[in-house]
Amino acid sequence: MPNTLPEIQEEVWRHLKPTQYVYLATSEGEQPRVRPVTLLNIDQKFWIATGMRSAKARQMRHNPNVEFCLPLGAEGDSGYLRIAGLAESVTEPEIRETIGKQIPFLQEFWSGSDDPQFALFRITHIEVEYLRPGEMTAFTFLA
Repeated sequence: MPNTLPEIQEEVWRHLKPTQYVYLATSEGEQPRVRPVTLLNIDQKFWIATGMRSAKARQMRHNPNVEFCLPLGAEGDSGYLRIAGLAESVTEPEIRETIGKQIPFLQEFWSGSDDPQFALFRITHIEVEYLRPGEMTAFTFLA
């Protein structure tokens, strides 16, 4: 098992696919809100695409502190990958277009990256907590 920080970071990135379902936590006032979402991992940067009027978009604009969790399992053991950060609304047309071209479901919900109902958030200031399946101690680091 890798144990140096670079080895652990590489192991973490292997768990993260270009698109995958994760559980995203936002907050609405004092109430946490968790729901499954499609996380986009593009060039080791995290993105969430959603409707401009969705509850999660409203919550991330009001309080940008978010966290997502990816449950992990191997040979009957469980672990997880938790990533916390700040959700920043992306309004720059060039970035929206570049990322939009890589979103497999974009045309299913919006007319394109310039659709006013399309909201794009980048997760920055990343803190990672990684618990390997079957282990009892998590690794924590800033990415």
